[in-house]
Amino acid sequence: MVLFYLIPIETGLMTAITSPESYTGQTPFLPPLEPLVPGTGEFSLEAWGGALDGLSGGLVNSLVLVVPATVLSGLLGSMAAYGLTTVDWRGQVGIYVLFIAGIFIPYQAVLVPLTQFWYNVVPLRTAFVPLAELLPLVREYHWKLVALIITHTAYGLPICTLLFRAHYKKLSGEMIEAARLDGASVTTIYRRIILPLSIPMFAVVFIYQFTQIWNDLLFALTIIQFGDASVVTMDLVGIGVSQSGTNFPLRMAAALLAALPTLVVYVLFGDKFAEGVAT
Repeated sequence: MVLFYLIPIETGLMTAITSPESYTGQTPFLPPLEPLVPGTGEFSLEAWGGALDGLSGGLVNSLVLVVPATVLSGLLGSMAAYGLTTVDWRGQVGIYVLFIAGIFIPYQAVLVPLTQFWYNVVPLRTAFVPLAELLPLVREYHWKLVALIITHTAYGLPICTLLFRAHYKKLSGEMIEAARLDGASVTTIYRRIILPLSIPMFAVVFIYQFTQIWNDLLFALTIIQFGDASVVTMDLVGIGVSQSGTNFPLRMAAALLAALPTLVVYVLFGDKFAEGVAT
């Protein structure tokens, strides 16, 4: 099973370190060892330089998008789950049902209203015109990234709430009740008791949301529609493709480079992820 998953990665890596000129004669799965081994292609890192140049803007935009959207959806999901689990109030069952329903709304069903909302209803675009003139790091096209951050935060909120609620259901009710008897407020209980116990589940939510948002193309195409605000998945669409043909080493290097941030996140939070899944 491990080999089944590793073969495509190994093939892509071997393609990415092969020169474009010798790729057509390369034997799949084999490292480029010409002229020592004929038919394996010549070793070259040219594709990686081209991939980095082609994806640099998209990588920066994706990081600007993914980090706040992931953190916001995780924090808001945790707060919503806390309110739906440990605090009693009228109507919480109905609100919880709405959160569950939000998980099953397909992306395709909201594309048209989403476009109308950001381009015709909310004046976010006009608000960034004076901001771009006042702040040196702000550009007019950044409104698209802000709109995408809000969209992914809202769309990720139901699943984050569901995951945190399942985790909070397992916490000791006596511990929370004891804190209330000691005079702790709702916010104090969340900040000093619930939040520290939620770190493993935050790892699960952050990894899930980071991967989902980083790999998203549909919402990005709908809101950004190419241009300076394009994210890495949008840049991957056309890289290495021209009228003269397809540069497969360049495309493979770009794909591996684009997948690297999600791998780094899994490595950094892998232990907490396993702990959060087990709890």
